[in-house]
Amino acid sequence: MKTAIYGAGSIGTIMGAFFTKSGKEVDLISRNEKHIVALKSSGTQITGTVNFNVKVNALLPEEMKEKYDLIFLSTKQLDNAKVVPGLVPFLKEDGVICTVQNGLPELSVSEIIGEERTFGCAVAWGATLLEPGVCELTSDPASITFNIGTFGKDESGKLQKIADLLSVMGPVEIEKNFIGARWVKLLVNCAFSGLSTVLGTVFGEVAANKKSRLYAQKIIKECIDVAKAASIKIEPIQGKDVVKLLDYNGKIKQKISFLIIPLAIKKHRLLKASMLQDIEKGKPCEIDAINGVISVYGKKTNVPTPFNDKVVEIIKNIESGVYSPSWSNLSLFDM
Repeated sequence: MKTAIYGAGSIGTIMGAFFTKSGKEVDLISRNEKHIVALKSSGTQITGTVNFNVKVNALLPEEMKEKYDLIFLSTKQLDNAKVVPGLVPFLKEDGVICTVQNGLPELSVSEIIGEERTFGCAVAWGATLLEPGVCELTSDPASITFNIGTFGKDESGKLQKIADLLSVMGPVEIEKNFIGARWVKLLVNCAFSGLSTVLGTVFGEVAANKKSRLYAQKIIKECIDVAKAASIKIEPIQGKDVVKLLDYNGKIKQKISFLIIPLAIKKHRLLKASMLQDIEKGKPCEIDAINGVISVYGKKTNVPTPFNDKVVEIIKNIESGVYSPSWSNLSLFDM
């Protein structure tokens, strides 16, 4: 398939580097001119838990000329309404978009191009763009897994082709219950991306501190309760049944859940939330597409979500300059 990754930041660049290294042809496209210049001149340097350099094919959006069978969409979900219509002219007649974004982005994409051309990929690993051309893989390489699917029907058989391509990086699961696979990633992001951004730290530190871990536990519980009320079955992530491990109704299971959290996040302890990276660069972040989704679903299902609501409130205040990412923000959760 003729393939592109549109919005090749940290995640997209690492995907493109692995694809290219394995002999697959892919165009990496980004509006970040300095990043594209660096990719064109020196290739991409992947550091962190792996280390390699590979020459890649990189383009600015205005340099796009080809029509693609598959475009991985890795921009911020905030931009979907603007970005997706602009990609349509670069899709072949049966071309598809596969989202590599947080939250439930397939809903907004399918409104533009239709469910039959919209596929989704839940990524269970993290990365950081250190400087133009240089990306750090912050998760254990063993945690590079993908869950893919669609909310519509896959009459074209594209899911298997997407799975074959992604498999050069790690295991790929084609999900029949794709919203359940999306929800488990959303749950992890709500707890750890949300609190990582509020506190200005990495996932492992959120789990290590007992007070922030308590709030992560409460956020997870809200995500599980909302999913149950919405009749969404949460799928396992990397072979682990999050609901079985972390849901609780009594004090004993609650204590066990609390003790499990640092172990559950161990492979991703160095991960720095993309929302925090955005805020550090002075950009708006995707809080409405992460914790904000739980708040919206909570209202629809009459399930209280005070801790997810508080994360949204704090991060919006950080964006407006009222607060800064800091451990002192923990006191704002005293409710």
